[in-house]
Amino acid sequence: MNREGPTLEHLLRRLAEAPSDFLAEPWRPPGRGTVHVHAVVGDLLALHGVAMTDATRWIPDGSGASVRRAGVALLLCWLLADDRLLKAGTTAAALVSLLSEGAGELAGQNPAATYRDDPERREELVRFTLARLDMRPAGETIAQASDRLTTLSSIERNRVLAASRKAEERARAIREALVRKAAQESADKYTRE
Repeated sequence: MNREGPTLEHLLRRLAEAPSDFLAEPWRPPGRGTVHVHAVVGDLLALHGVAMTDATRWIPDGSGASVRRAGVALLLCWLLADDRLLKAGTTAAALVSLLSEGAGELAGQNPAATYRDDPERREELVRFTLARLDMRPAGETIAQASDRLTTLSSIERNRVLAASRKAEERARAIREALVRKAAQESADKYTRE
């Protein structure tokens, strides 16, 4: 988040106005779906001056997870085609990582339509995108941008919930072991008397 990017409001408005074509079902073999995500990604990479080396990584294999990832990648393409983001520039590695691994992380939490239609998830996607491109919204400090992303992040929230569940399970197992130990000690004491 070392570089200042476009304003948050501008990017939120752009994402909210994403055409329904960018939420259409991704094409996948054997000919299901309508949007060839790999072609859209190729066009976006070309806009950023990056050559596509492997188009197949954006063709869903038919699993639900890969179709959701392709859908989020498609929505990210709409956002990343913004003139202000194009002028800000970014590295090829950051773009490819965002459109593949980043899209997968986001898709694991919500479908693409949620990131366009829900105000909090929209802000999460914009902030996640900027952070992955080493940017922060214009007018924000690194600390402010980082704190707000952590607050909104459904990925982080699910990680914390999973850690909390794991800690609760461990505490329950300890309590059960203590109860068993107390019962055993009581039984041992009773048999000695």
